[in-house]
Amino acid sequence: MTAPHWYRPGGDAVVPHAVVLAEMARAPVVLLGETHDRADIHRWQLHVAAGLLARREVVLGFEMFPARLDPVLADWVAGRLSEEAFLERAEWGEVWGFPAELYLPLFRFCRDTGTRMIGLNCRRGLVREVGKGGWDSVPEADREGLTPARPSSEPYRRFIFDLARGVPQERRGADALSPEFTRFIRAQEVWDRSFATRIAGAVEVGGPLVVGIIGKGHLQFSGGVSWQLADLGVTGAMVAVTERAGAAHLEEGAADYVAVLPGGDA
Repeated sequence: MTAPHWYRPGGDAVVPHAVVLAEMARAPVVLLGETHDRADIHRWQLHVAAGLLARREVVLGFEMFPARLDPVLADWVAGRLSEEAFLERAEWGEVWGFPAELYLPLFRFCRDTGTRMIGLNCRRGLVREVGKGGWDSVPEADREGLTPARPSSEPYRRFIFDLARGVPQERRGADALSPEFTRFIRAQEVWDRSFATRIAGAVEVGGPLVVGIIGKGHLQFSGGVSWQLADLGVTGAMVAVTERAGAAHLEEGAADYVAVLPGGDA
């Protein structure tokens, strides 16, 4: 994979790959958005992570694993598990389910370089419970150490509403201000808060750069994870997403950087 062409949303100027990585390496957190079933995006994430590791120690946080599985991730990085045993103990088929082959290069990179891995997710039941009844409906013992999410900004709400076009209207609602959509995004915010909480817990002054491997729907328009991180006191997170060559450029505010990838994989 050749170095992607980078640009800032809202502009057309190409930013050199080395310039982007140097800027990312100065941030406390870098969030690399993905479409889960795109192999080319996972290769891009791997190459960015490798470029950042050449400049600074990194920790990789994965949406694909709940935080309770951190001991399994540590065993994998330490070389104590075969790939088969790792995927079994990480409950890959139950917790995530996308083909492991898409992610194994990233996991092998962490093991080969001794790069710490952390899980960012929470149990799905918590997301459903908060979406249905609100945060106060969940007993404190069942909140997995999370605090209530900061209500999402209007641009992020609109982005998620548009992203959820395939969701039936009885769940999505008629517009971004409807009660149905408020319940829908309340559930989304639990994921955002979980990812942000685990990332914030790994951020140390003068410590490693925390790189989040996360679906792009949790990252764009200054909302989602970076919005929750700021509420937790971690500012300056950088967001990068991808698009295919020839696609319309993303509008200003969608992310800090966009990497234009060649056609290729579906």
